[in-house]
Amino acid sequence: MSDENDGPMWPPAMFKAFQETSQEAVESQAELFRQLMSGSGGMPGVDMNQLGAMSQTATFKTRVQSGGRISIPDAEREALDIEEGDIVQTVVIPVKRNRSD
Repeated sequence: MSDENDGPMWPPAMFKAFQETSQEAVESQAELFRQLMSGSGGMPGVDMNQLGAMSQTATFKTRVQSGGRISIPDAEREALDIEEGDIVQTVVIPVKRNRSD
């Protein structure tokens, strides 16, 4: 038994255009961030000292372990000088679920 919706959700050309547009948006955001960090953004009401703190961030993927625990990779701990017992702030965004619902 075949379902007419078995094919890709988007035609390949549309998917490629979506990928390219997404990449351009990421590059634009990165450039804006670089300008803000260098102080050349000229945005009123933006405290450059607070933005400087954003340079002390790391983005990485990790698995949730038993009890809801996550681990910060060694390289990130070294780069940010994080030691056992330090308090850190975390933002969690699920990226992939390995379960069947």
